[in-house]
Amino acid sequence: MKKTVTRRSVKLILCLGLGFLCSITAIKAAGSGIDKTLEDLKIISEVFDYIQKNYVIEKDPKDLIYGAAHGMVRTLDPFSQFLEPEPLKDMQTETEGKFGGLGIRIEMRDEWLTVMTPIPDTPAYRAGVLPGDKIIKIEGESTQGLSLQDAVRKLRGAPGTQVRITIIHEEMKEPLDLNLTREEIKIESVRSRMMDSKIGYVQLIEFTAKTDVDMVKALNDFQAQGMEGLVLDLRNNPGGLLNVAVGVSKKFLDDNKLVVYTEGRKSDRVEYRADAMGPWAKIPMVVLVNGGSASGSEIVAGAMQDHHRALLLGTTTFGKASVQSVIPLSGGAGLRLTTAKYYTPAGRGIMRDEKTGKGGIVPDIVLEVTREMEIKIRRQQEEIYGKDRAPKSVVKKEEQVDDIALKRAIEFLKAGNILNRKLPG
Repeated sequence: MKKTVTRRSVKLILCLGLGFLCSITAIKAAGSGIDKTLEDLKIISEVFDYIQKNYVIEKDPKDLIYGAAHGMVRTLDPFSQFLEPEPLKDMQTETEGKFGGLGIRIEMRDEWLTVMTPIPDTPAYRAGVLPGDKIIKIEGESTQGLSLQDAVRKLRGAPGTQVRITIIHEEMKEPLDLNLTREEIKIESVRSRMMDSKIGYVQLIEFTAKTDVDMVKALNDFQAQGMEGLVLDLRNNPGGLLNVAVGVSKKFLDDNKLVVYTEGRKSDRVEYRADAMGPWAKIPMVVLVNGGSASGSEIVAGAMQDHHRALLLGTTTFGKASVQSVIPLSGGAGLRLTTAKYYTPAGRGIMRDEKTGKGGIVPDIVLEVTREMEIKIRRQQEEIYGKDRAPKSVVKKEEQVDDIALKRAIEFLKAGNILNRKLPG
């Protein structure tokens, strides 16, 4: 039987399916633009009505409603998303710490699926996928204009199954096809080892609920071994929980210093401060960053740099300085909405400008790494840590490590005099 949708039922469906839209309209009604807003809102109802009556094939009303929601959110920023019920469940599964896929954080940039950062010890990481790589095809089909949630659906799948992606990077003359086997992606928190020169090395992979605790455990172990300096590696760390990034920063600051503050159009300034004395507030430290260091990583790096607490070494960070809130909607859907931006203690807004591409935190010392060097470093890291995530005893000397950034960090720590550096102009 053919479905009949009247104009009255169209309006009812729109209000039920797009409850957040009606809420926004109600808010706007309190202002001077009520008539214009309501008039513009009729367009959605009219388009819906014409499609239902005249489109060449019958469409499910829910598909049209979801399409309208996707379209609205797409006009905002790369990090806001309308989440249909299934993708919302996928996101919740991911926050629990494991899922099946390739191991990459992605975003839409200039209508192309773009790698935000690869997760260590995953298929994409081992294949040499880098931050900024554009995934231009999945199984031979173009990703231009593809929604983020549709891209995630295509990339994820049962462990052991294969997917072919085509990537391109600024350094590449031709696109590169990669046939990757999906794995169960388990997001670890911290990797650490003590170098021979009494210098501790801690790599924070992501800011999960366990990161702060795992880092403290590693640092306590280093302290018992007589640690005299620390390398904090935030490369390819995409962020995570805001409170955990703040908690990590507090371990290295004192005097109730400001770590970060957030501010939004509808929210007042909220400050996050350190304690009177962090347990490692005086240890000489170098922080490693790169283009895959985002969000929470930039909070930590920005606080260390603004307070002249550590030397930052590497390449400019990603430039994601915004707070997303997940709002439940009717029918099991959700809205991941940017509600505030965060700023470093010196008031620097580090959000990347979508038009100019500028943003992020520029390290005190810029050290570029080629794609070939990056892949070599990754392979050696996997050899050092192995599948058990613990460093193998046979690899201890820093001279054995081909990681040029780590080598340079150790040299600075050995030389001393890295604290109280002025913020670069």
